[in-house]
Amino acid sequence: MSQDQLEFTPLQGQYLSFIYNFTKINGIPPAESDLQKYFKVTAPTVHQMVLKLHKLGLISRQPRQPRTMKIEIPIYALPCLE
Repeated sequence: MSQDQLEFTPLQGQYLSFIYNFTKINGIPPAESDLQKYFKVTAPTVHQMVLKLHKLGLISRQPRQPRTMKIEIPIYALPCLE
């Protein structure tokens, strides 16, 4: 993915930053339940965001397998986690 294709909403950026930081701190990617707790949203809301991030090519994941989310953009493109 080239730099000019790095387009995502501020909320998508926060999800990406959370995934990156959680993985760096814990050594494993977050589960969708970790995202749900952090962002204080419902499970379906998190799942839809994960699907959208995957569809946009911003993350990779293995469907139906826990803790497989991986950021697919350079970390310098990530916003600070709020």
